[in-house]
Amino acid sequence: MKIELNHIKVRDLVAGYTDDGEQGVRGFNGQLDIRPPYQREFVYKDAQRDAVIDTVVKQFPLNVMYWVKNGEEDFEVLDGQQRTISICRYVNGDFSIDYKFFHNLSKEVQEKILDYDLTVYICEGTDDEKLDWFKTVNIAGEKLTDQELRNAVYAGPFVTDAKRHFSQSGGPAYGLAEDYMSGTPIRQDYLERALTWVVDRDGLKVIEEYMSEHELDKNANDLWLYFRRVIEWAQLLFPTKRKELKSVQWGILYNEFHENSYDADELEEKIKELMIDDDVTKKAGIYPYLFDQRERHLNIRAFSPKMKREAYERQDGVCVKCGEKFTFNQMEGDHITPWHEGGKTSAENCQMLCKDCNRRKSGS
Repeated sequence: MKIELNHIKVRDLVAGYTDDGEQGVRGFNGQLDIRPPYQREFVYKDAQRDAVIDTVVKQFPLNVMYWVKNGEEDFEVLDGQQRTISICRYVNGDFSIDYKFFHNLSKEVQEKILDYDLTVYICEGTDDEKLDWFKTVNIAGEKLTDQELRNAVYAGPFVTDAKRHFSQSGGPAYGLAEDYMSGTPIRQDYLERALTWVVDRDGLKVIEEYMSEHELDKNANDLWLYFRRVIEWAQLLFPTKRKELKSVQWGILYNEFHENSYDADELEEKIKELMIDDDVTKKAGIYPYLFDQRERHLNIRAFSPKMKREAYERQDGVCVKCGEKFTFNQMEGDHITPWHEGGKTSAENCQMLCKDCNRRKSGS
């Protein structure tokens, strides 16, 4: 792993600065990819943006930035994107501070800004080396997400095309799945979720495996078409919009159950029933429960200490399964009539079992 400390003057950074909107932002005579196409948008508020320029004008040190070297004369900003764009936009005349644009400043102040040294670490190495380094450095400013780090390490045509689909605030993935997913596209939440699902589909262990295999693919069509199938499947089965939809791992369910046949109307009736069931404390768990019937998804309400004490005294401390007597702390509450058969979490439906018997019953 090669990590090289550089001091880049602002005049060199802003040379050849271009901002083509969603097509990306470049500087450093076209050699620096400041914001790759369809990546995170400019998120600094005016006060943050102005503070960057004030720091430069006063010649105070600005936090360290990190660039990735992708080729002989090809770099990408890993950390420092918002600070870099703030500087470039100001010098370019895109905004003013205290009613003064860059061109309104005295020649002396302009030169002071242009001669300011930015501290930049330029990193190059294998994918594993870069990822390990990026995870361990103390990155300043707006902390990068795990997926933003992966995008920098596996930069290439696949990532560029994937961002086109998944990394825009009003982009294709957001437009398709906003009612079925949480997170923010520009922070790569949608892309990371899609990759998590496709990794499960392909039997891989981590996202890095998939990205490494597809790094040089000309496009991300496989990922995008798969994501569309997943969301369209979810929309077909669950057309009624509820906030709980956003918490469901749709791709994981699709991978296992999409070949089965389901009736959307029957599913909706069951959802309504479970939504008003006071014993179901995790409503988002209703959706996976409908497929595999595992009650752990629902976090069924537990018996209160008062309910368990009442049952314990009623049983005189004797386990109704094995007939042995135990202390209160050696026993656990259990539904006489199981919850899935209509039994409620109530004092009348509570019985106390010793821990061994309760484990055996739960495992049966």
